[in-house]
Amino acid sequence: MINIQKIKPYEADGIVYHADTCLPLVDAVNRKKLKFKALARHTYPGNRLDKNTLGLNSIGYWDANEPQDWGLDWHRNEGIEFHFLESGTMPYSQENKEMILQPNYLTITRPWEAHKVGDPNIGMGKFYWVIIDLGVRRPHQDWVWPEWITLTPDDLSRLTTILRQNEKSILKTDKKIRDCFLQISKAVDTDIDGSNASRIRLLVNYLLILILDLLNTDDVVLNESLTDSSRSVKFFLKELENNLTENWTIELMSQSAGVGLTRFTHHFKRLTNLTPMRYLTMKRLEMSKKILLEDKNLTIAEVAYICGFATSQYFATVFKKHEKCSPNEYRLEKTMKNHQLA
Repeated sequence: MINIQKIKPYEADGIVYHADTCLPLVDAVNRKKLKFKALARHTYPGNRLDKNTLGLNSIGYWDANEPQDWGLDWHRNEGIEFHFLESGTMPYSQENKEMILQPNYLTITRPWEAHKVGDPNIGMGKFYWVIIDLGVRRPHQDWVWPEWITLTPDDLSRLTTILRQNEKSILKTDKKIRDCFLQISKAVDTDIDGSNASRIRLLVNYLLILILDLLNTDDVVLNESLTDSSRSVKFFLKELENNLTENWTIELMSQSAGVGLTRFTHHFKRLTNLTPMRYLTMKRLEMSKKILLEDKNLTIAEVAYICGFATSQYFATVFKKHEKCSPNEYRLEKTMKNHQLA
């Protein structure tokens, strides 16, 4: 059932992206913790999708009818993902929003949005998903739907605009959407080597029409700034916090954000009031001060390496320039003050 295959990493603007392998889910299936059925391609688990549904990366469901001991931690998908909970409850988080999904709720996750299922473990329930690759990784990039998506140009344009220009991520659905996912589960269950490809294409198109109907009646407020390149730079800033040790240059930063160098530098300065390299240095210094006090067994050279500085000498020079003391002096002074306060 799992049958994961290797995928050539996706490369855009000089940056390489690797697909998620859903290993916690794979492990749970192997331990028979839940029922699982999916059709997928690339590294996603499930029986293989064929060429007739190119662009559809994963479609399926799991059915957990006993307490679970696993969850899917923070991750991003390379496509837009629709989740639907038919029964039970499910802890779900997206960017800065945490929620408990109830039956008949649908979630929308754009390609660049971090999300997780479980807190830390998933709940008991029947949970469906559809992941469609749109050829994008950042908010400002134009969406490209699979060629078999048959909505009229006007409808598809309207759906794309609504999905890109608002941040609504959870919707209460109706019976039509629930029935559509039930039909999807039947098509997935009975598919043999792509025998249900036509049915699956029709059902995915119908699901998109139903979602468009739902959004059109939901008074969604559109905000064009959500598709601006500055938003891509904001996402990069969030990611940078966890990747300070990378060998960054301004060029690599702009490529990672998917934004041209001039626009990247402009947005970066406006968002932080600092140049990219100075911002990186300040963040690395903040990280170093924390490590100096939390792990006193580390040498200055080790701290410098952990924080992404090229050499301990350069680290010491930059540290003294900003803190008016050496890293060792900072460590000793702060340690003595903490002891006195204790």
